[in-house]
Amino acid sequence: MAFQFQHHYSREEARALLPLIRQWLEELQALRLQLRHLHNVMNGPLSEGADLGGADVQAWVKALVKLRRIMREFRQREIQIKDLDRGLIDFPAIIGGREVFLCWEKDEEDVEHWHDLDTGFAGREPLLE
Repeated sequence: MAFQFQHHYSREEARALLPLIRQWLEELQALRLQLRHLHNVMNGPLSEGADLGGADVQAWVKALVKLRRIMREFRQREIQIKDLDRGLIDFPAIIGGREVFLCWEKDEEDVEHWHDLDTGFAGREPLLE
């Protein structure tokens, strides 16, 4: 059987990554706010045809580089961010010989749900011990 993902997480592996995932999500949300603010600051001069440079542009580039670095961490691990605002994360897994996602949301204490690849959050099922 061919699987879509190369890495599949056990519940324990996903659970062990939660502190790091929480940190990354906080950083991503802060970076998104910073980039939105900088976009608004720079948008006025840009729309008037002015050249930009200086601290705002440097801050924008640095924030973008940090955002890309964190996103690369998720991508390399094949962990999917389904909703950044909610902190909804999917980890590829195998349950009963089927490829599924372990599903976790940032306010949850533990990885306690799974769903089929094509059903999403609405198809969440509780993990059985």
